[in-house]
Amino acid sequence: MQDLIKVLAKILTNILTALYEPFGFSLLLSFLAMFFYLYAYEPTAAGKGWKNAIVTWYQKFKESVFFRKLFLLTFVTSMILFRTLLNRNLWMNPLSDVMGGWGIWETVNGEQKLTTECIENVIMMVPFSAVVMGIFEEKIGNSLKKILWQSGKIAFCFSVSIEMLQLLLRLGTFQLSDIFYNTVGGVIGGLVYYVAMKTRKRL
Repeated sequence: MQDLIKVLAKILTNILTALYEPFGFSLLLSFLAMFFYLYAYEPTAAGKGWKNAIVTWYQKFKESVFFRKLFLLTFVTSMILFRTLLNRNLWMNPLSDVMGGWGIWETVNGEQKLTTECIENVIMMVPFSAVVMGIFEEKIGNSLKKILWQSGKIAFCFSVSIEMLQLLLRLGTFQLSDIFYNTVGGVIGGLVYYVAMKTRKRL
């Protein structure tokens, strides 16, 4: 029982660390990215000095649901890119472990080592696909089957794009398990969005 608690504690610590590390960077990047959005779509209000730009940003965030969704999508996307591309070391052979990463245990120098990458790959895609579904809710509709299909497809395409960039830029390793777990996370995100949508309509 104590061993199980230690394993669960280790998993929780690793996941929280993975979420905490890019948090500040992603928040700042999202804040600045939405300034560029305002300058592109609200040039009159945002282009009158930095004070007016900040006021315009705050008012837009307060009044526009779409602006808040876009900010959240930028934040989640930057967190994913930080974990998968920006904070990775160069690898001489990105194809050295294509079939690895399926479980929470890996063998390193003959010893069993706990890894939570598979769980992290699922978790980080849940908010991403949920927010994407929220942004395109009018086009996607309210069919559970369509939501799950679209969320899984978007997560799959996004994951394949990341893995191909890792392969081309030699950042990390190309793994099929990453694509699978990211897609699972995307489908779960679609399910979370569906439940939230139905709950909101009942209130």
